[in-house]
Amino acid sequence: MTIRLIHVGLGGFGQDWERRRFPQVPEVERVACVDPEPAMLARAQERLKVPAEDCFGSLAEAIEAREADAVLITTPVDGHAPLAIEAMRAGKHVITEKPFAASLDDAREAIAVSEETGRILLVSQNYRFQPAARTAAKLVAEQALGRLGAVRVDFRKWANDKEPGTHKHYRLHHPLLFDMAIHHFDLMRFILGREAKSVFTQVTDPPWSRFVEEAAATVTVTFDDDTVVSYRGSWVSPGEPTTWSGDWHLECEQGEIFWTGRSGDDDAPHEVVRLRQRGAETAEDAELIKLDRLGRAGSLTALVEAIESGEEPETSGRRNLGTLALMEAAARSAVSGQVEQV
Repeated sequence: MTIRLIHVGLGGFGQDWERRRFPQVPEVERVACVDPEPAMLARAQERLKVPAEDCFGSLAEAIEAREADAVLITTPVDGHAPLAIEAMRAGKHVITEKPFAASLDDAREAIAVSEETGRILLVSQNYRFQPAARTAAKLVAEQALGRLGAVRVDFRKWANDKEPGTHKHYRLHHPLLFDMAIHHFDLMRFILGREAKSVFTQVTDPPWSRFVEEAAATVTVTFDDDTVVSYRGSWVSPGEPTTWSGDWHLECEQGEIFWTGRSGDDDAPHEVVRLRQRGAETAEDAELIKLDRLGRAGSLTALVEAIESGEEPETSGRRNLGTLALMEAAARSAVSGQVEQV
């Protein structure tokens, strides 16, 4: 079965989908590209060799001109929900980058349209499609080292070299919590198999940060069984960088699980899961779950499988609502300075 797909949003991330993700999923045929900026369409034609006749300035034009089954949305976040709604009302399934909506209200509206139209709304939570994350979630679910206790997560990168005011990353709305920690919040729900109930965020920006809003924060998340996750994230840390998935330590009744993954991109993972029994001096490597397609290729494959089977995907909009709610509550806490309910 070939899934014909319209791709909306041809910025840097969208072009990466074109160059590297589509070739990994031969079940998908991209039949049109959409971007409201003529310069972006021209760049796609030049760099990606997209025929001019396959380029459109709006989703409506592309839907009118091409037979398609699904729409991929890689625009800025404000466009995710409106475009998803437009696509689903036109009878198309949707896969969108995360966060899949700018607010919970927008997310709920998109989910309602998905249910009304019977169209799939899938969020590309690509960090789930890595061997270490899958293995860690399985070990926790099976209680390989007994019941889960405290969890701590560290994420460190240095993205602070450009002059102040010269880089769009500095001006993003909640650049840590929305742009990066959305991945880690989703992994918390996935690894723990639980839902968050409250969150407290303390912004910890150092004096050298060139970001307008928070570039570093400590976030304490309490889950519905009272498991507490301590998260420290930073775009401006001079310390040893972590992988993109971060460094995870899960304390269990009979020992500790450590895992990390996705060191560079989806194609070059650095996947490690180790278990240390309580009282043992050394840890042992766990056998990793094998995945044929990693990262965003895994997300795109999940869309294909959901269309073929008719079953709700793991990261449907409805099932991903808890991730968006946690992200939004963390941002509210960063502003209010108070514990916020999820």
